[in-house]
Amino acid sequence: MNSQNNAFKILLVDDEQDILDFLSYNLNKEGYQVFTALNGKDAIAIAKKEIPHLIVLDVMMPDMDGIDTCREMRAIEGLKDVLITFLSARNEDYSQIAGFEVGADDYITKPIKPRVFTSRIKALLRRFSPNQTNTDLMNLGDIKIDKEKYTVYKDDVEITFPKKEFKLLLLLASKPGKVFTREFILEQVWGDEVVVGDRTIDVHIRKLREKLGDNYIKTIKGIGYKFEF
Repeated sequence: MNSQNNAFKILLVDDEQDILDFLSYNLNKEGYQVFTALNGKDAIAIAKKEIPHLIVLDVMMPDMDGIDTCREMRAIEGLKDVLITFLSARNEDYSQIAGFEVGADDYITKPIKPRVFTSRIKALLRRFSPNQTNTDLMNLGDIKIDKEKYTVYKDDVEITFPKKEFKLLLLLASKPGKVFTREFILEQVWGDEVVVGDRTIDVHIRKLREKLGDNYIKTIKGIGYKFEF
Protein backbone atom coordinates (compact mmCIF):
# COMPACT_ATOMS: atom_id res chain seq x y z
CA MET A 1 0.00 0.00 0.00
CA ASN A 2 1.26 3.46 -0.86
CA SER A 3 0.68 5.72 2.16
CA GLN A 4 1.26 8.78 -0.01
CA ASN A 5 -2.07 8.05 -1.70
CA ASN A 6 -4.09 8.03 1.54
CA ALA A 7 -5.11 11.66 1.11
CA PHE A 8 -6.70 11.06 -2.28
CA LYS A 9 -10.44 10.38 -2.43
CA ILE A 10 -11.81 8.53 -5.46
CA LEU A 11 -15.49 8.02 -6.24
CA LEU A 12 -16.34 5.06 -8.49
CA VAL A 13 -19.70 5.06 -10.26
CA ASP A 14 -21.01 2.01 -12.12
CA ASP A 15 -24.32 0.15 -12.17
CA GLU A 16 -22.55 -3.23 -11.94
CA GLN A 17 -21.51 -4.16 -8.40
CA ASP A 18 -18.83 -6.62 -9.55
CA ILE A 19 -17.06 -3.86 -11.47
CA LEU A 20 -17.18 -1.57 -8.42
CA ASP A 21 -15.77 -4.37 -6.26
CA PHE A 22 -12.99 -5.08 -8.76
CA LEU A 23 -11.94 -1.45 -9.17
CA SER A 24 -12.24 -0.72 -5.44
CA TYR A 25 -10.02 -3.67 -4.60
CA ASN A 26 -7.24 -2.47 -6.90
CA LEU A 27 -7.45 1.15 -5.79
CA ASN A 28 -7.55 0.22 -2.09
CA LYS A 29 -4.36 -1.78 -2.62
CA GLU A 30 -2.74 1.46 -3.81
CA GLY A 31 -3.83 3.24 -0.64
CA TYR A 32 -6.61 5.41 -2.05
CA GLN A 33 -9.76 6.26 -0.09
CA VAL A 34 -12.53 4.82 -2.27
CA PHE A 35 -16.27 5.57 -2.35
CA THR A 36 -18.77 3.84 -4.64
CA ALA A 37 -22.19 4.52 -6.14
CA LEU A 38 -24.43 2.37 -8.33
CA ASN A 39 -26.19 5.25 -10.07
CA GLY A 40 -25.82 8.90 -11.00
CA LYS A 41 -28.17 10.28 -8.34
CA ASP A 42 -26.32 8.60 -5.48
CA ALA A 43 -22.99 9.60 -7.05
CA ILE A 44 -23.94 13.28 -7.00
CA ALA A 45 -25.01 13.07 -3.36
CA ILE A 46 -21.76 11.36 -2.33
CA ALA A 47 -19.65 13.76 -4.41
CA LYS A 48 -21.29 16.80 -2.80
CA LYS A 49 -20.59 15.38 0.66
CA GLU A 50 -17.06 14.03 0.18
CA ILE A 51 -15.68 16.32 -2.60
CA PRO A 52 -13.43 13.60 -4.05
CA HIS A 53 -10.26 14.37 -5.95
CA LEU A 54 -11.31 12.07 -8.81
CA ILE A 55 -14.60 10.62 -10.04
CA VAL A 56 -14.61 7.56 -12.33
CA LEU A 57 -17.92 7.43 -14.21
CA ASP A 58 -19.48 4.68 -16.27
CA VAL A 59 -21.27 6.03 -19.35
CA MET A 60 -24.10 3.52 -19.74
CA MET A 61 -26.26 3.62 -16.60
CA PRO A 62 -30.07 3.48 -16.26
CA ASP A 63 -32.17 6.55 -15.34
CA MET A 64 -29.25 9.00 -15.37
CA ASP A 65 -26.33 8.05 -17.60
CA GLY A 66 -22.74 9.13 -17.08
CA ILE A 67 -22.97 12.06 -19.51
CA ASP A 68 -25.92 13.60 -17.63
CA THR A 69 -24.30 12.85 -14.27
CA CYS A 70 -21.10 14.61 -15.33
CA ARG A 71 -23.06 17.59 -16.64
CA GLU A 72 -24.92 17.96 -13.32
CA MET A 73 -21.73 17.60 -11.32
CA ARG A 74 -20.01 20.35 -13.30
CA ALA A 75 -22.95 22.66 -12.51
CA ILE A 76 -22.30 22.27 -8.76
CA GLU A 77 -19.90 24.91 -7.42
CA GLY A 78 -17.87 22.56 -5.22
CA LEU A 79 -17.41 20.01 -8.01
CA LYS A 80 -16.33 22.28 -10.87
CA ASP A 81 -12.63 21.47 -10.43
CA VAL A 82 -12.94 17.80 -9.44
CA LEU A 83 -11.24 15.46 -11.90
CA ILE A 84 -13.72 13.32 -13.82
CA THR A 85 -12.87 10.43 -16.12
CA PHE A 86 -15.25 8.13 -17.94
CA LEU A 87 -14.67 4.39 -17.87
CA SER A 88 -16.74 2.81 -20.63
CA ALA A 89 -16.89 -0.10 -23.04
CA ARG A 90 -18.03 2.41 -25.67
CA ASN A 91 -14.95 3.60 -27.55
CA GLU A 92 -16.62 5.42 -30.45
CA ASP A 93 -15.29 8.90 -31.16
CA TYR A 94 -18.73 10.49 -30.73
CA SER A 95 -19.12 8.95 -27.26
CA GLN A 96 -15.73 10.27 -26.16
CA ILE A 97 -16.43 13.70 -27.64
CA ALA A 98 -19.74 13.84 -25.76
CA GLY A 99 -17.86 13.06 -22.56
CA PHE A 100 -15.30 15.79 -23.05
CA GLU A 101 -17.97 18.31 -24.05
CA VAL A 102 -19.70 17.96 -20.66
CA GLY A 103 -16.45 18.50 -18.79
CA ALA A 104 -14.63 15.17 -18.48
CA ASP A 105 -10.85 15.23 -18.05
CA ASP A 106 -10.17 11.78 -19.52
CA TYR A 107 -11.87 8.76 -21.08
CA ILE A 108 -10.72 5.22 -20.27
CA THR A 109 -11.97 2.31 -22.37
CA LYS A 110 -13.01 -1.06 -20.94
CA PRO A 111 -11.82 -3.72 -20.64
CA ILE A 112 -8.65 -2.54 -18.92
CA LYS A 113 -6.01 -4.44 -16.98
CA PRO A 114 -5.72 -3.54 -13.27
CA ARG A 115 -2.15 -2.23 -13.53
CA VAL A 116 -3.01 -0.10 -16.55
CA PHE A 117 -6.08 1.26 -14.76
CA THR A 118 -4.17 2.24 -11.61
CA SER A 119 -1.45 3.76 -13.79
CA ARG A 120 -4.02 5.96 -15.55
CA ILE A 121 -5.44 6.99 -12.17
CA LYS A 122 -1.98 7.93 -10.91
CA ALA A 123 -1.36 9.99 -14.05
CA LEU A 124 -4.59 11.92 -13.52
CA LEU A 125 -3.87 12.57 -9.85
CA ARG A 126 -0.36 13.86 -10.53
CA ARG A 127 -1.75 17.32 -11.15
CA PHE A 128 -2.61 17.53 -7.46
CA SER A 129 1.03 16.91 -6.52
CA PRO A 130 2.90 20.18 -5.96
CA ASN A 131 5.77 20.52 -8.41
CA GLN A 132 7.81 22.44 -5.87
CA THR A 133 7.78 25.67 -3.89
CA ASN A 134 8.63 27.75 -6.95
CA THR A 135 5.31 28.05 -8.77
CA ASP A 136 7.11 29.29 -11.90
CA LEU A 137 8.97 25.98 -12.24
CA MET A 138 7.15 22.81 -13.32
CA ASN A 139 8.76 19.40 -12.72
CA LEU A 140 7.36 16.80 -15.11
CA GLY A 141 9.53 13.73 -14.78
CA ASP A 142 12.75 14.43 -16.67
CA ILE A 143 11.27 17.61 -18.15
CA LYS A 144 11.36 20.98 -16.36
CA ILE A 145 9.54 24.07 -17.57
CA ASP A 146 10.39 27.53 -16.24
CA LYS A 147 7.33 29.65 -16.97
CA GLU A 148 9.01 32.92 -16.01
CA LYS A 149 12.15 32.43 -18.10
CA TYR A 150 10.39 30.69 -21.02
CA THR A 151 12.91 27.85 -20.86
CA VAL A 152 12.52 24.07 -21.07
CA TYR A 153 14.98 21.45 -19.85
CA LYS A 154 15.06 17.73 -20.61
CA ASP A 155 17.53 15.69 -18.56
CA ASP A 156 18.92 19.07 -17.42
CA VAL A 157 19.72 20.05 -21.02
CA GLU A 158 18.08 23.29 -22.16
CA ILE A 159 15.86 23.06 -25.25
CA THR A 160 14.91 26.16 -27.22
CA PHE A 161 11.26 26.66 -28.15
CA PRO A 162 9.74 29.51 -30.19
CA LYS A 163 6.96 31.37 -28.42
CA LYS A 164 4.02 29.45 -29.91
CA GLU A 165 5.61 26.04 -29.31
CA PHE A 166 6.38 27.00 -25.71
CA LYS A 167 2.84 28.27 -25.17
CA LEU A 168 1.39 25.04 -26.60
CA LEU A 169 3.65 22.88 -24.42
CA LEU A 170 2.82 24.94 -21.34
CA LEU A 171 -0.91 24.54 -21.97
CA LEU A 172 -0.72 20.76 -22.39
CA ALA A 173 1.66 20.31 -19.44
CA SER A 174 -0.43 22.51 -17.13
CA LYS A 175 -2.75 19.55 -16.47
CA PRO A 176 -1.06 16.19 -17.15
CA GLY A 177 -3.59 13.60 -18.27
CA LYS A 178 -6.22 16.15 -19.31
CA VAL A 179 -7.34 16.02 -22.93
CA PHE A 180 -7.37 19.42 -24.62
CA THR A 181 -9.59 19.67 -27.68
CA ARG A 182 -8.18 21.11 -30.88
CA GLU A 183 -10.70 23.96 -30.67
CA PHE A 184 -9.58 24.87 -27.14
CA ILE A 185 -5.91 24.73 -28.15
CA LEU A 186 -6.52 27.07 -31.09
CA GLU A 187 -8.39 29.49 -28.85
CA GLN A 188 -5.79 29.50 -26.06
CA VAL A 189 -2.59 29.48 -28.12
CA TRP A 190 -3.54 31.39 -31.26
CA GLY A 191 -6.61 33.36 -30.21
CA ASP A 192 -8.01 35.52 -32.97
CA GLU A 193 -5.06 35.14 -35.34
CA VAL A 194 -6.18 34.65 -38.92
CA VAL A 195 -5.35 31.72 -41.21
CA VAL A 196 -4.84 29.26 -38.38
CA GLY A 197 -6.21 25.74 -38.77
CA ASP A 198 -5.76 22.11 -37.86
CA ARG A 199 -2.60 21.87 -39.94
CA THR A 200 -0.98 24.53 -37.77
CA ILE A 201 -1.58 22.49 -34.62
CA ASP A 202 -0.26 19.33 -36.30
CA VAL A 203 2.97 21.07 -37.29
CA HIS A 204 3.56 22.43 -33.79
CA ILE A 205 2.78 19.09 -32.14
CA ARG A 206 5.27 17.40 -34.47
CA LYS A 207 7.95 19.92 -33.54
CA LEU A 208 7.34 19.37 -29.83
CA ARG A 209 7.71 15.63 -30.30
CA GLU A 210 10.90 16.08 -32.31
CA LYS A 211 12.44 17.98 -29.40
CA LEU A 212 11.00 16.09 -26.43
CA GLY A 213 10.46 12.60 -27.86
CA ASP A 214 7.23 10.81 -28.73
CA ASN A 215 6.30 9.64 -25.23
CA TYR A 216 4.94 12.84 -23.71
CA ILE A 217 2.26 14.16 -26.03
CA LYS A 218 -0.53 11.70 -26.85
CA THR A 219 -3.00 12.08 -29.71
CA ILE A 220 -6.64 11.41 -28.86
CA LYS A 221 -8.13 10.60 -32.24
CA GLY A 222 -10.83 12.99 -33.36
CA ILE A 223 -10.56 15.09 -30.20
CA GLY A 224 -7.17 16.58 -29.39
CA TYR A 225 -4.03 16.01 -27.32
CA LYS A 226 -2.83 15.40 -23.78
CA PHE A 227 0.50 15.46 -21.95
CA GLU A 228 1.63 12.44 -19.92
CA PHE A 229 4.86 11.66 -18.10
